Amino acid sequence: MRLTVIGTGYLGAVHAACMAAIGHDVLGIDVDIKKIKALTEGRPPFYEPGFDDVLTKALASGCLRFTASLREAAAHGEVHFICVGTPQRAGSQAADMRYVDAVVDGLVPHLPAPCLLVGKSTVPVGTTARLTTRIARLASAGVRAEVAWNPEFLREGFAVEDTLRPDRLVAGVTSPEADETLRRVYAPMLEAGVPYISTDPNTAELVKVAANSFLATKISFINAMAEVCDAAGADVTTLADALGHDTRIGRRFLNAGLGFGGGCLPKDIRAFNARAQELGVGPAVAFLQHVDEINERQRARTVALTRQMVGGDLTGRRMTVLGATFKPNSDDVRDSPALAVATALHRQGADVRIHDPEGAANARLAHPELRCGSDLLTACQGAELVLHLTEWVQYRELDPVKLARVVREPVLIDGRNALPLDDWRAAGWTVRALGRPAPSDGTSAAQAGRLLRATIASPAAKPGGGPTAAMAQALPTRTS
Repeated sequence: MRLTVIGTGYLGAVHAACMAAIGHDVLGIDVDIKKIKALTEGRPPFYEPGFDDVLTKALASGCLRFTASLREAAAHGEVHFICVGTPQRAGSQAADMRYVDAVVDGLVPHLPAPCLLVGKSTVPVGTTARLTTRIARLASAGVRAEVAWNPEFLREGFAVEDTLRPDRLVAGVTSPEADETLRRVYAPMLEAGVPYISTDPNTAELVKVAANSFLATKISFINAMAEVCDAAGADVTTLADALGHDTRIGRRFLNAGLGFGGGCLPKDIRAFNARAQELGVGPAVAFLQHVDEINERQRARTVALTRQMVGGDLTGRRMTVLGATFKPNSDDVRDSPALAVATALHRQGADVRIHDPEGAANARLAHPELRCGSDLLTACQGAELVLHLTEWVQYRELDPVKLARVVREPVLIDGRNALPLDDWRAAGWTVRALGRPAPSDGTSAAQAGRLLRATIASPAAKPGGGPTAAMAQALPTRTS
């Protein structure tokens, strides 16, 4: 089939290459000429494991090419996939739909024949109906462009796998013809047994935001338990293991630590909350505000723990942050918890150095005030404290004995509860993690928890900052 994929970010570029890989004739479209040039030359504009190989093969097959022309897209496609971003609207929690609307406005007037527009972007419920009305005004006489919604469920770092072998496909359609078209698009997946859920557009639009809200809630739940564990002297990892054996709960996403970030979960739960309020059912999802607050508080708690471990004053203290991306196997630093903490430490006077296997360049662009590098030992040279904030496999495999030789003080905060802490302590490191018992140094775990809470409530090292104002100043304003 002849497909277009409009928007070539993480979602669109991977979707375009994978659709070409299964035999469709695909045209990718983007307004960013540099991105189009890079993709045409087989150079991925972002890091995603396995994507470069799929892209290269798709280009070589002749099934994939790229353009910046929506007029060309209109002439090419039987099915047009909309994969542009829906970031958080400035000054609001709602989704910014300007890019989706711009695709419709730029594409529909040029459509020469009936076709199907398929949204994959994460949008407020009711978008399909709104766009259908908009398209009816824009389409030429005799041209019927139907809208369907086919939400994406990609995990950065696993985007190729999730596109070619998804755990489910959801199609929000208004006609049997649209449903049949999507079944043809995804025929190889359906033949492989991938579940296909055909439903109405409103339900399809809700599936993605509901899924992300559930995952965010699960993460914030275990992080709330970590805070309780710090107060009670309990161990959140053992608690999570015990909970995870209950098949109704499961162990996945019950990893206490710094919390979630990136370009999806934070802005999606806020947009869902905003849309529910517009629909008059805000109280039904009011808990998402608390989920968001718990997630943000983990960042503040990590900064407070860092201050506590260096005696309260961060001024001039050399820190090394391991990780800049919001998750491993990606170079994406959007709303990165690791960078939020690094920036907060810098603003409180610390000398912060950052290492990341793939995200250092993007971290430098986002925060030029921070020193970011790709050599781990150099970044750790002379550090008084090391913070493990993104769980790259390279960090899990670190030799704590070797690293102890280059730091000034062997002190570690494991912000992801992912390192073998006993091994690090055996190598002479002082180690702390949120929700984990403090080492036996004469201070009980409960006492350590009370000390941490006092540190969070205390003024920052800079003069003139009150308890709440200090932390608000320390943590950067979120952007999505």
